[in-house]
Amino acid sequence: MATPAASSSSAAISSNHHQNLHSVFVYGSLLADDVVKALLNRVPQNSPAILDNFKRFSIEGRIYPAILPVENAQVNGRVLLGITDSELDLLDKVEDVEYERSTVNVSLIDTLKRMQVYTYVWVDKNDPRLDGEWNFEDWKRLHMNDLLKITTAYMEEIEGTGSKSRMAISESFFQQKAEE
Repeated sequence: MATPAASSSSAAISSNHHQNLHSVFVYGSLLADDVVKALLNRVPQNSPAILDNFKRFSIEGRIYPAILPVENAQVNGRVLLGITDSELDLLDKVEDVEYERSTVNVSLIDTLKRMQVYTYVWVDKNDPRLDGEWNFEDWKRLHMNDLLKITTAYMEEIEGTGSKSRMAISESFFQQKAEE
């Protein structure tokens, strides 16, 4: 698999094997360091970035956004640098079947450097639930604590023997919350 440019093409690990490092453009809940840390157990080096010709949407009934190609639009986000193969696999699991990992070009805001990175694009381009612009500050105030709880439960599920998807855990969480 071709790997988008990362801050370093590979790094030696203690067993003398090499592991590819990846760069991933994030634009939603992973803009929050607390969510990244809950998921990856660390906050990787990162840089603010702009993705041209895409638009970020709110999704009715979801607490996270989607992006889709839209000419003359832009999405502000950040690039997580030095993502390991196992972390990339984890991100693939978290994003589940609703998103497709794609290779895109972004511009780093600090240096204006262009780089090729991965990002997760919403699969259903005609989804009727796509509903207006998603706002990070509103999300932090309204939904970040819930997503942290869902992420923690999902990570416990992955580390255990469970096989529930992130979506199943999220739906269960909100069903229990509604019953309270």
